[in-house]
Amino acid sequence: MPRLKKVLESHNNKLHVKKDDNVIVITGKDKGKKGRVIAAYPRENRVLIEGVNMVKRHTRPNPNNPQGGIIEREAPIHVSNVMHIDPKSGKPTRIGHKVLDNGKKVRIAKRSGQEID
Repeated sequence: MPRLKKVLESHNNKLHVKKDDNVIVITGKDKGKKGRVIAAYPRENRVLIEGVNMVKRHTRPNPNNPQGGIIEREAPIHVSNVMHIDPKSGKPTRIGHKVLDNGKKVRIAKRSGQEID
């Protein structure tokens, strides 16, 4: 029997986005939509973005939702399909790193050179 690859195990689990970053979707059905990262899943290389990739979920009645029915919620999107929003211009930008004089490492927007965090 052939060995199955572990889909979730990636050799590089670093993402270029973090929780609460402002991003824009650059490809797919939600191309052009902007939103805030709600959660990041580095093992799956996916992120959850507010108001993007909405799916319908059929739910049974439960204590949180006594009526049950169809609920719309966000689904994770692959991290390669999103880019940071430049704080200065509002356009998509790549991310770079810079070490400040006090030794702190910060992320910067390549487009404008402004700090992101």
